[in-house]
Amino acid sequence: MNNQKKSAGKISVEREKWLLLIVLSIIWGSSFILIKKSLVHYNPYEVGALRILIAGIILLPIAILNIKKFPKKQLKWLLIAAFSGNFIPMFLFPVAQKMVSSSIAGIINSMLPILVIMVGAIFWKFKTTKRQLIGVGISFSGACIIALSNGSGGNIKFFPVLLLLTAVLGYAINVTTVKSKLQGISAKILSSFVFSFVLLLPSFIALLSAGFVRDFVPDEGHFIGLGYVALLSIFGTGFAMMLNYRLLNISTPLFASTVTLLMPIVAIIWGVLDGETLTTGQIIGGIVIVSGLLFLRAKNLEKKIL
Repeated sequence: MNNQKKSAGKISVEREKWLLLIVLSIIWGSSFILIKKSLVHYNPYEVGALRILIAGIILLPIAILNIKKFPKKQLKWLLIAAFSGNFIPMFLFPVAQKMVSSSIAGIINSMLPILVIMVGAIFWKFKTTKRQLIGVGISFSGACIIALSNGSGGNIKFFPVLLLLTAVLGYAINVTTVKSKLQGISAKILSSFVFSFVLLLPSFIALLSAGFVRDFVPDEGHFIGLGYVALLSIFGTGFAMMLNYRLLNISTPLFASTVTLLMPIVAIIWGVLDGETLTTGQIIGGIVIVSGLLFLRAKNLEKKIL
């Protein structure tokens, strides 16, 4: 009887993991188009600061209600996770997307599982199986096929790519730190602490420094842009990070990071809805990505017991 309950529990968690992965892929895969729309009305620094600030304000009541649970002993790790994965990348991605296509941004973002493997092995003693490496490699090659099918093969600029790599490295530090040091904090509370107690004030200062108050004009264009940023903040930042932290609680950093491999598929769907033509390369790339993930799922990233 107990074995049946354990088996049912494992199946339930497995289903939840894949459901969260798919939902996060849809939300974050839609973020690129929202960033693009937001940049029409605001500069990259305003987009990044607004994205964090709005999420922090919305999550503030949750943070206040749970203030007694604030992890003072883990403050160092909370700060590292907050700034590496939830502050710095929010500025780097909009800045880079002013200089490169969303296809390039997507393929660099798809390198997250690779960087998670590297950061996990170097700093947290995670070990990875050959099967996982092969699965990540297969899916990453699919992301490359999609990017190349979008005509992104030439004129790749070094500086924005460096910014994107730095942002993705920050994400890798974030997910491995959360898994290793902040595992005991619920996803909802962790998200509220990160965006409200830690990042609310820095994002407000960044918004003022970006010239938002000076440049804002209460016209239709600015309010439309604010709507895009609000959607990006509420769903692509606050809500999505809750789901991401929950996914980290029940899975591994490597599995959670594979969301970036599915995001290009979502971006393709948005492109088709926006009138773009679906190419053979995009179809092949999508099939390769899914094949790699199915190959990857057979094994879990394990942490070496010291």
